[in-house]
Amino acid sequence: METNPTPTERELAERIVTGRDRIRAELAKVIVGQAEVIEQLLIALFAGGHCLITGAPGLAKTLLVKSIARIFHLQFQRIQFTPDLMPADITGTEILHDAGGERKMVFVPGPVFANMILADEINRTPPKTQAALLEAMQEHQVTSAGVRHGLPEPFFVLATQNPIEMEGTYPLPEAQLDRFMFNVVIDYLPEDQEVAVVAQTTARQPEPIAPLFTGEDVLRFHDTVRKVPVAEDLVRFAVRLASASRPHQPGALDYVNEWISWGAGLRAGQFLVLGAKVRALLRGRAHVTIEDIQALAQPTLRHRILLNYRAEAEGVTVSNVIERLLQTVGATPVAAKN
Repeated sequence: METNPTPTERELAERIVTGRDRIRAELAKVIVGQAEVIEQLLIALFAGGHCLITGAPGLAKTLLVKSIARIFHLQFQRIQFTPDLMPADITGTEILHDAGGERKMVFVPGPVFANMILADEINRTPPKTQAALLEAMQEHQVTSAGVRHGLPEPFFVLATQNPIEMEGTYPLPEAQLDRFMFNVVIDYLPEDQEVAVVAQTTARQPEPIAPLFTGEDVLRFHDTVRKVPVAEDLVRFAVRLASASRPHQPGALDYVNEWISWGAGLRAGQFLVLGAKVRALLRGRAHVTIEDIQALAQPTLRHRILLNYRAEAEGVTVSNVIERLLQTVGATPVAAKN
């Protein structure tokens, strides 16, 4: 049973609401448009999840992530993934250190030891290096020479994929994609916004972004988010939405069996509910609605549903399937208990 929030928790919830507009105002100094993308990244940050970002080059992915890191006063590192990148290049390695005539092995931390990591073009590096980063994401630690080294908190990874160059790349397996809370798609801007970007970036230097929060604030936000109450029928809706995407299960929908070779797992339901809690707080509500879950279905499910050849031959996309699932699966109120 949910308890009433303490004054401190209420204050944190209010800071999330009031801070939303301040964050957007600061980002507007360097970023034009992309409101939905920004909201999804903030939801993942407040929920303690990681994001996969899919978009063509030149859409300000690095600038956006770096700007968010500045607003939250987080240490930022960008890692360019390449075919020759080794796991130790990102996690760190042991070196022989001579201190006052005494030689000993000392661990030198790699670039993954930061609060916010931009893993640029993660699909360009071999699976061994991808796995090293994904292990750090899951465990919030790295192991070197049998010794575990904890990563700084909060720890937030945004991995980008370039969708236009797939030759010579190493696409992430579905089981590894499942570790990302959202798959955020950044698309080209409308013409008016693109004109504004060109005019803004060729005229003068942008104003510096002011830090509004700290890493400690983010960690406290994580605790506050988890205390937001959610009705059981909404949790069931999130679970049913995820499970409805699984083919060849009892009661599976015909179009799911026809088009999908693999559906969303348990993490999808967890992230739908957790993300919905953050979205509710960002809108000044202390409770979750079905619209919060529906609004996050696309970024939560699009990298967890694997279409088969028949769907591709018929021109069916993952986005089409998710929209149809939203139309098919409805929230069923829980019967009152005596």
